[in-house]
Amino acid sequence: MRRREFISLLGGVAAAWPIAARAQQRERMRRIGVLTNLVSDDAEAQARLGAFLQGLQEFGWAVGRNVRIDYRWGAGDAERTRKYAAEMVALAPDVILTSGGTAVAPLLQATRSVPIVFAQVPDPVGSGFVKSLARPGGNATGFVTFEYGTSGKWLELLKEIAPGVTRAAVIRDPASAAGMGQWGAIQAVAAAARVVVSPVNVGDADEIERDVAAFARDSNSGLLVTASPSAQLHRDLIITLAARHRLPAVYYQRVFVAGGGLISYGPDLIDQYRRAAGYVDRILKGEKPADLPVQAPTKYDLVINLKTAKALGLDIPPTVLARADEVIE
Repeated sequence: MRRREFISLLGGVAAAWPIAARAQQRERMRRIGVLTNLVSDDAEAQARLGAFLQGLQEFGWAVGRNVRIDYRWGAGDAERTRKYAAEMVALAPDVILTSGGTAVAPLLQATRSVPIVFAQVPDPVGSGFVKSLARPGGNATGFVTFEYGTSGKWLELLKEIAPGVTRAAVIRDPASAAGMGQWGAIQAVAAAARVVVSPVNVGDADEIERDVAAFARDSNSGLLVTASPSAQLHRDLIITLAARHRLPAVYYQRVFVAGGGLISYGPDLIDQYRRAAGYVDRILKGEKPADLPVQAPTKYDLVINLKTAKALGLDIPPTVLARADEVIE
């Protein structure tokens, strides 16, 4: 090669280096950890994560190209969730997506530096996860599931669709602050609704089946299902028990009604994961969780399954049908 050609080639390569360096920087691999309290083959869990991945793609993040995702599945087991929280932090991800207070708490015990974006947390301030909704102040921020007062509306809704109900079993998780908060909100409106409420602790499948069957022996009974990982994991059983014992039931999430439950009232949780992708994107681009306000739901959906209502012999009042966001025939 002639000296002049060599110098020209060298100059061209040198000029290309900044461009290549910028491209490499743009495409450097970032790491996201995902810790969920459900199981990997749960259809609802896959729908939530699908919404999260779709959101990431809209911001230009593609798995295998510029982002890697590590998953851990808590499966509603507190000890397993604590173990996986420690494992997740040890991987040193750029940010962690998680859901529910049972997962946020062990993550914050494991790290005060790795950014955390959470979904489905009822009371992050009361739980000590953030200093305030407007200014979280630490390494965690995210999305509130609902205010506890919403739980009282479940009982009011039960009386609207089944006025004859005078007693209601409340499936709740007594081990979580959220379970106790929802139970307290329901108790607060029980007297005005003229309904005696009784807690049913959500444990293993045998315990749930036994306690619901015992409660359903008396007439004029109904069922309320509060939000918890265990209720989510056992949702098919709970729906089956409500149908078997002919209990009008109000659920906290649409997925129960899509699976044959009677009625639900609550926020769009799938949308929370899509919005969570926006916070993950902002953190990956340099923003701090401390400066990203915790967001509350802006809309609650009322979903009714008319086929289930017919099977229970219920005529849903026109006033309730008129308020419904979705009616499943």
